[in-house]
Amino acid sequence: MSRKLKNLKKAARQMADGQPRCGLCGKTGKLTRTECCGQWICDDEGEYVLFSYDTNSCSRNHRRYTLCGYHHNEGHSGDWQTCAKCRADFEHELEMYVYYGTNEYNFEKLKNPPKFKPTCCSKCGRRINLGEGGYSSGSEGYLCAACTCAKYPELA
Repeated sequence: MSRKLKNLKKAARQMADGQPRCGLCGKTGKLTRTECCGQWICDDEGEYVLFSYDTNSCSRNHRRYTLCGYHHNEGHSGDWQTCAKCRADFEHELEMYVYYGTNEYNFEKLKNPPKFKPTCCSKCGRRINLGEGGYSSGSEGYLCAACTCAKYPELA
C-alpha cells in the first residue's frame, strides 16, 4: 500500500462525530485537504498577512515549512521521507532539512533525522536555531540577533 493511500486512510480516521479535524491543530471549522499528502487541514491561508512571518496558518505552515510540502512543490517523485533530491537540496543546510522534517507542522515526522553540526554566530559563538529565525546571514556567515543589532543599529 502506498504511503499516500495510508495517509488518506489516516485522514479518514481523524474524524470527530463524523466531522473531519485539522491534523495539526484539531479544529473542525473550515477545512481542506493538503495537495501534498491529502490530510485534513485548516483552510486558513487567506488569513495570512504578507511579510508578517506569523505561523498562525496551518495550511501555509505545512506547505512552506515541511519536507512533505517542499517535496510536493518541487515536483519530486516518491515519498518525501526517502527522497534523495530533497536531501541533496538541503545538503549545505542540513539543520534546515532536519527542521523541515521534524517540526510541529508535519503530520508525519522524519524518522531517524541525520545529525548536523549546530549553527553558531560568527561573532560571539552563540547557538543559532535556523528554523526559528532571529539571525542574519551574509559574507561573514551567520550572526545572532544581538550581534546583528550591534553591527546594524539602524535595524534595532
